[in-house]
Amino acid sequence: METETAPKKGFFQKIKDSLSKTRQTISNSLEGVFKRFSSISEELFEELEEILILSDMGAPTAMELVEKLRKRVKAEHVTDVASIKGLLAEEIAKLLEGDTPPLVYKSPTVLLVLGVNGAGKTTSIGKLINLLKSENKKVIVAAADTFRAAAVEQLEVWCQRTKVEIIKHNEGSDPGSVVFDALKAAKARKADILICDTAGRLQNKKNLMIELQKIAKIINSQAADAQVETFLVVDASTGQNGMQQAKLFNEASPITGIILTKLDGTAKGGIVVAIRNELKIPVRYICTGEKLDDISPFDAKTFASAIFGEN
Repeated sequence: METETAPKKGFFQKIKDSLSKTRQTISNSLEGVFKRFSSISEELFEELEEILILSDMGAPTAMELVEKLRKRVKAEHVTDVASIKGLLAEEIAKLLEGDTPPLVYKSPTVLLVLGVNGAGKTTSIGKLINLLKSENKKVIVAAADTFRAAAVEQLEVWCQRTKVEIIKHNEGSDPGSVVFDALKAAKARKADILICDTAGRLQNKKNLMIELQKIAKIINSQAADAQVETFLVVDASTGQNGMQQAKLFNEASPITGIILTKLDGTAKGGIVVAIRNELKIPVRYICTGEKLDDISPFDAKTFASAIFGEN
């Protein structure tokens, strides 16, 4: 019989495994620095800053973290070089937690999902549906990415796998009309959450803005009482390009959360820290593999511990 702690250990191990390449980049590099320095010095801080920048946390975030370390070392009279690693993990966890309240879905909720081609948007929606259903949420899906060829068909496969209803129109249809019909269906079926797959055509941001503004007007007119969330799917392996995508999408429509994908295949997991710090957008979910249940609500302390290889 499994103990109560077994699921938690399994959850942590999954996150830790998915971050193995990121951990090698950051934690192993830190260990090398700590072995070379016998005392805490400005040169040590400069090397730490360089490691954080190379791990895709970006220069502004790396500089901010190292400055916080300097202050803590001075205030707490820290002299042991090895203790820097734990302090850094704590500061990263604090930064990732921020002051954003936990995500709680009210009924009804409309969830818009954005993301460029190849980021894993459709797969993430499938995993999110599965997760929400496991939490006893009734979910309906709107196939409002009518721009990309085969997007509707791919989404339909995931809806069949997860046994949820999909509202769709023909390819090239007006996305707003899909959302309109889906909102009516969600209300009639008393759905808790309507997930809308939307186009991620950053090559023409003006069209994207017009499209998202139109969808927002439809939601306001048809479901004024609904909680609305806008999630951006970001491929972790793109590193700083992911940051640029987040900036552009956030200009088109304010993003309320990030779904981070492909963490298991990249050493660039540090981009999570940069996005959270520079754009003030919380990471809501991370995808850790190919399976349907390889998605987890984001937890800052678990993430920071997994990066630094702590048990």
